[in-house]
Amino acid sequence: MTIQNRVAFLENVASHLGRNRRTEGVERPKWSIQPQFDVFKDHSQDELVDELEAICDVIHTDMKRTTKQNLNKTLQETFTDLNGKTVVASSDNRNVEFGLDTFYKNFEFSGGYVHLWNENTEEENRQVAERADIGIVFSDITLAESGTTVLFNNKYNGRAISLLPHSYVALIPKSTIVPRMTQATKMIHERNLAGDDVASCVSFVTGPSNSADIEMKLIVGVHGPVTATYILIEDA
Repeated sequence: MTIQNRVAFLENVASHLGRNRRTEGVERPKWSIQPQFDVFKDHSQDELVDELEAICDVIHTDMKRTTKQNLNKTLQETFTDLNGKTVVASSDNRNVEFGLDTFYKNFEFSGGYVHLWNENTEEENRQVAERADIGIVFSDITLAESGTTVLFNNKYNGRAISLLPHSYVALIPKSTIVPRMTQATKMIHERNLAGDDVASCVSFVTGPSNSADIEMKLIVGVHGPVTATYILIEDA
């Protein structure tokens, strides 16, 4: 990814500060106290799962636990519970790793419809997502503290998958769970420093859509998925 107009932007900031732009000799500060790393810092992965499950009750999200071997069965039960007939999903490499390619074929054989996000059919992707009963994606990083799924949106995984369908289903490999936002942003920053291909758009999705703007009354499903289901997968 190429950063556009960076020099001009920084020159403008420096001019408003009344000095020349600094291009060297700037060091990142080292803070003596970093409380943001203390939350759940001694939790095991299993304890983080328990924290995630507890917060799901607060954010109006159904959470299920399963294994790779039983994932297809859990998905079938979930789709039945949600009365899902049309599905939009990411064309993720993990589909094969977790057996979703087989599940999707069987789902269509039984009368359902699955649309895998296609980088070459942008308008069709959006139209299908608008009509879909279920949008299903893998969570790339999962925050135990807030019950937030972090999605790396790219040409195989459009934002609309988690925004437009009636129900949102997040597949959460257990290994993706971290304590909180602190670890997620640190991981993304470190990947960027290492030169890894990091998505230019990263979505932080916490349960179904909701709003309490009017008279402080919580309304779920105002501007996005009405329901959310997290499926925790034992992957290690």
